[in-house]
Formats: sequence, C-alpha cells, structure tokens
Amino acid sequence: MSVRLLLAAAAPAAATVLAQPVGAYDLTPGRLWSLVAAAAGLAGVVLGGLALARPTGRFGSGSWRVRAVMALAAGLTSMVIGGLVVAAAKGGPGTGYGIVGGYVDLVIGLIAMVLGGLAVARARRTT
Repeated sequence: MSVRLLLAAAAPAAATVLAQPVGAYDLTPGRLWSLVAAAAGLAGVVLGGLALARPTGRFGSGSWRVRAVMALAAGLTSMVIGGLVVAAAKGGPGTGYGIVGGYVDLVIGLIAMVLGGLAVARARRTT
C-alpha cells in the first residue's frame, strides 16, 4: 500500500472523529494543561501568601525568601502554560480546547507573581 492511499483512507475517519462534539465533562488535552497550570498557579498563590506572612517556623528565617522565589516561578509557569493554551485554542468556550481555563491560569499566575514580587521587594528593603 502506498502512503497516499493510507492518507486518503485515514482523512475521512479523522474528520469524523474531530467533528464529534465534546462533552462538558470530557478531559481533553487543552483542559488537562489548563488544570496543570491552575495547580501551579494556586501553589504559587499559597507560597506567595506564606512568604508575605513570614511565619517563623522550624525551617529558619530565610525560608520565606525561598517561598517568594518559588511563588514567582510557579506564577510564571502558570502564565506561560495558560498563554500557550489560549494561543493554541481553535474555538471558544465549550469546545474542549481549555480556553476558559487558560484565561483563569493567566489571572492566577499574575496573582502569584504579584504576591511573590511583593515578598521579594520586602526582602530587599529589610536586608
């Protein structure tokens, strides 16, 4: 069999699979990446909040600096993945591309970066 014959046979089958509607609870790759970015962004928000609160714990006095930098990294990760999901989406909300989650990831990542940035700025003032 030639490659052209295989492609000609596979194209209608792929078109019918891609044309099927996506359910509201189906986990598509776009939605999965949006969830991964949301988890990273939420971790960044928590770490940024902990860095701003500066709790004294068993980890020493410098652990809040590490948390602030980790919040910046997690927020940046969330924003990059969310931006890629939004850029790769070929449809609007409800199409399964995860575009709503991508926009949410951009907001959560921005919040995490602001909290981490505030904590780093405060670290520079006090040091």
